[in-house]
Amino acid sequence: MQVWKDYQAQHKDRFLNELLELLRIPSVSADSRHNEDTKRCAEAVKQRLVEAGADNVEVCPTAGHPIVYGEKIIDAKLPTVLVYGHYDVQPPDPLDLWDSPPFEPVIKDNKIYARGSADDKGQFYMHVKAFETMFNTNTLPCNVKFMIEGEEEVGSGNLGKFLSENKDKLAADVVLISDTAMISLDTPSLDTGLRGLAYMEVEVTGPNRDLHSGVYGGAVGNPATILAKMIASLHDENNHITIPGFYDDVVVLTDEERKALNSAPYDEAEYKQDLGVDELWGEKGYSTFERTGTRPTCEVNGIWGGYTGEGAKTVLPSKAFAKISMRLVPNQDWEKISELFAKHFASIAPASVKVKVTPHHGGAAYVTPTDSVAFKAASEAINATFGKQPIPVRGGGSIPIVALFEKILGLKTVLMGFGLDSDNLHSPNEKYGIDNYYKGIETIPYFHKYFAELSGK
Repeated sequence: MQVWKDYQAQHKDRFLNELLELLRIPSVSADSRHNEDTKRCAEAVKQRLVEAGADNVEVCPTAGHPIVYGEKIIDAKLPTVLVYGHYDVQPPDPLDLWDSPPFEPVIKDNKIYARGSADDKGQFYMHVKAFETMFNTNTLPCNVKFMIEGEEEVGSGNLGKFLSENKDKLAADVVLISDTAMISLDTPSLDTGLRGLAYMEVEVTGPNRDLHSGVYGGAVGNPATILAKMIASLHDENNHITIPGFYDDVVVLTDEERKALNSAPYDEAEYKQDLGVDELWGEKGYSTFERTGTRPTCEVNGIWGGYTGEGAKTVLPSKAFAKISMRLVPNQDWEKISELFAKHFASIAPASVKVKVTPHHGGAAYVTPTDSVAFKAASEAINATFGKQPIPVRGGGSIPIVALFEKILGLKTVLMGFGLDSDNLHSPNEKYGIDNYYKGIETIPYFHKYFAELSGK
């Protein structure tokens, strides 16, 4: 609609500057040193929702980081969209690999470089500005509720309780999320599912103290070496995960589903060049799209032990550690997988070490129906602004709370992301295209328009 374009063009510089202000707040949920920053960010989100026109905006405390809620109910008879996002961000480490400070946004090549720019501040804030556009042009076609949390990056441990205790407040017809990616601005896509997650930390202990590697080396088991061997054994020669029972509940795609999934545009040479690798790695017998969207994985996210400082120190460490995540597919239960992992990891440890496995968090995989009114509305919204229908794809990431939206609130979710897989999520130099940001603000009002029309309320 022209009135939306005119309003957005008039305020585009402010829209961008407001996002940059949010990105300057180091709301790292995993690091307790930033607890005050997460509170400050929640208050900033609250203020922006108020300014955009939302009612009943509040910062809701939890046992962890707060949740920001706001709403605009224009007519109880109209459909209601619950917008979910998160203002917390991943730790920026390692800092020395950033080209610019992670919480001092830099615009380069028409992209915003900052932690949280794509995941998820830039993407959830598109919804705030899209809502402002509709509200201030008197074109809001349905009711809108916002729930922006501060713990997604650490598993949303307190959001389930919040959902259960606020079912009436959160009552809606659909959940709308922008925390995923599309293939490109030239080839828009919509995620039809997400993988689940089981996240573990392992600790391997050998001798009761660090030892001189010359005096004791060769006579005492080195926890770092043993941990490396244990991790390496988690995959066989075909990169198949060796944990007994791991694949028991995996839903295998039909030949037709595999063909449809692999019909999306893909240039392997470009993919490798972007990542700086000469060869891809993964489970034998599956394509890149299948490996990253429909097959489970087991990955080391961090590994450490012994001396890692400057220079040399000849030490045989007492302990070695690793953080390991498993991406799961529909029908895999993350708690069951966590138990299988813990049992297996303990069983493969030699008697020279002791093993401790600590589960951190997890969540179920999710598949969204592609024949729903909401999915059709999202497709038509993208078609309206991109000039082409989006390609359905499976997302490889996880948003653990999505399955709970259906379990607790009885709501399906639409995953309408505007980021790119190449945005360096969770990595140094995270970025988000300014064109992607503006395109999201342009497209989201059409979702509300078409959802209201197709719902027939």
